[in-house]
Amino acid sequence: MNTPLTERSLELFASCPKGLEILLARELADLGAESVQETVAGVSFNGSLEVAYRSCLWSRLASRILLRLGEIRSENKDSLYQGVRTFEWDDHLDNQSSFRVDFNGSTPDINHTRFGAQVVKDAIVDQLRDNHGWRPSVQATNPDLRVNIHARGKTAFVSIDLSGQSLHQRGYRQESGEAPLKENLAAAILIRAGWPEMAAQGKPLMDPMCGAGTLLIEGAMMAADIAPGLLRARFGFDRWMGHVPKVWTKVLEEARERRQQGLANLSSHMTGFEGLGSVAHRAKSNLERAGLSKRVRIRQQELKDLAMDSDVDAGLVVCNPPYGERMGDEASLVYLYKHLGEKLKEHCPGWQAGIFTGTPSLVKNLGMGPKKSYSLFNGALPCKLFLYDIRSREAREAVAEKQERNQPEARTVTYISEGANMFANRLKKNFRQMSKWARKNNIDCYRLYDADMPEYAVAVDVYRDWVHVQEYAAPKSINEEKAQERLIEALAVTPEVLNIPDENIVLKRRERQSGSSQYVRQDEQKQMMEVEEGGCRLLVNLHDYLDTGLFLDHRLMRMRLQKEAAGKRFLNLFCYTATATVHAAMGGAVSSTSVDLSNTYLDWGKKNLALNGLSERRHRMEREDCLKWLEKDTSEYDLIFMDPPTFSNSKKLKDVFDVQKDHFRLIELAVKRLSKGGVLYFSNNFRKFKLDERVESEFLVEEITHQTIDRDFQRRKGIHRSWKIMKKVNGTNI
Repeated sequence: MNTPLTERSLELFASCPKGLEILLARELADLGAESVQETVAGVSFNGSLEVAYRSCLWSRLASRILLRLGEIRSENKDSLYQGVRTFEWDDHLDNQSSFRVDFNGSTPDINHTRFGAQVVKDAIVDQLRDNHGWRPSVQATNPDLRVNIHARGKTAFVSIDLSGQSLHQRGYRQESGEAPLKENLAAAILIRAGWPEMAAQGKPLMDPMCGAGTLLIEGAMMAADIAPGLLRARFGFDRWMGHVPKVWTKVLEEARERRQQGLANLSSHMTGFEGLGSVAHRAKSNLERAGLSKRVRIRQQELKDLAMDSDVDAGLVVCNPPYGERMGDEASLVYLYKHLGEKLKEHCPGWQAGIFTGTPSLVKNLGMGPKKSYSLFNGALPCKLFLYDIRSREAREAVAEKQERNQPEARTVTYISEGANMFANRLKKNFRQMSKWARKNNIDCYRLYDADMPEYAVAVDVYRDWVHVQEYAAPKSINEEKAQERLIEALAVTPEVLNIPDENIVLKRRERQSGSSQYVRQDEQKQMMEVEEGGCRLLVNLHDYLDTGLFLDHRLMRMRLQKEAAGKRFLNLFCYTATATVHAAMGGAVSSTSVDLSNTYLDWGKKNLALNGLSERRHRMEREDCLKWLEKDTSEYDLIFMDPPTFSNSKKLKDVFDVQKDHFRLIELAVKRLSKGGVLYFSNNFRKFKLDERVESEFLVEEITHQTIDRDFQRRKGIHRSWKIMKKVNGTNI
């Protein structure tokens, strides 16, 4: 005779996110589990049916609670099928039941989980039909029973899922913010940060960027002794044939009594701040569903306005600020973390803090040294939780004074690593030299740093009181995480060195371009800024495109065109935003024609012309493929500038353009349009470019690259190459 289920010790398994195993093992032991043993992403344990129910209801960390039926052979699909048939499935299902199979892992001949689930489903259905003459229905959503198979090569574990839906789905969160944090991970963050002990002392909890309020709700449930599963509509055991309602009711009633008592005794103040009104509304709705709207306060308030009530004692600040995998770009995040650190030090001295992030290098910008860190996983993303003691201003000043006494020669500013200090010093040195040169030459925009230190592979360009930072794509030999850490360090020190606001830093990523990707819109700010160059007023846009509308490395070429343009007819091919046209027109060109394939940049060029009071009647814009346009054009020009892209496969082009392959034809056609004594300036930035021998044999050619590279681009070789080309008749120019 079988021992009743209520009197048996059951073999159970609790799954969880990686990194939570040790915490889950402690939690299960506190719930009455025995023979607790940690494994990867889970904990095995023994316990009564009551312990199983209690684990489903009370575990804040588990994802699922599985009742292990046994282990079977799975060398192939036939052994898996036969092994599943050995279990008495009528102990778990009746002829009215529905079920589904969750299959994970693999066997020697099963690599697809759907196929594995199909084999198991067939075995269960066939066994019940053959032995009892009926078959249960299979239902993918909301089944009566979930059968779990975990295959590990030649063996597989067969289990009943007592949870149903994952236990992290508490039932209170139907609305979340842009990047929600799973509830069991939020609980782990709070436990690691010491919140249960602090809550027992009635200390406050604060989340300065609370989003949908998950951390606050989990914290409130801990403080009020509320079982996390109380709000769930159902569990996986509800319609399981082995379910014993009497035992479950006992566990459930006990939890309800504890909730009532816990709320009555709750003394901790819990507050969340959220800048977006719509997200703050979601947090309040979640709190309402959790029954905690009167216990947790949500204030719609930006981080910049963060302030704590003066009568609130020190407690725990916990926060899951944005990080690179979640939302936002590195530049804004660097300064967000910096601002967060400043606010915490200003308003929360004496508090403890727990900062959770998927980009650990960002936390260095908080300006606080962590006392401890823990590795966790947000799904598949490795993350870290950093714990801090937020020192008072007096304590920080005392530490700084002590350090100064011990190291009087130390710099007043210490950056986040030795490498970052070296980058900052190089930037400072460059700025000291280049800013004087720029002022002397009336230059608004210039390159300040160009991967001078290969480890910090960025270009830093100054545009008046703004800085445009371009990250060069790291080679495959460079560790991606290390490259990102260095980028974050570079962004962190730049505003301080250059004495500009954080919000005046714009970051772009420069990778190998293909087709028309340089024209792809990066943002939608449409924020134009006016700069001046050689007496010309030009519009740049630092945000919306990879390039800004002004190629800084061509400054000397534009100035050259301006000096030579007086009284001449000017042609600008691949004109981009027509900055060279503006220079030529301001230099006295009697007319100009600017050709480009992009409407966006031609419109931008028209604005540049209008900004300088130049008439479109004398300065025409033509939208056309430059090669095709030259084949049709019959006009004559005294001065031509041509700076084609390296490569383009734009949909607007009939054929793919390749500067190496097509440049001779371009030059040949352009020279035909030159007047007697006319000059063509040809330039490109393809680093492996070789001028076709036919160009030098058929035309008078002089490479003038060194004459077109200004001081701020002399650090980087190969930024572009330039040639002066004229007609040749009998070996001489005409």
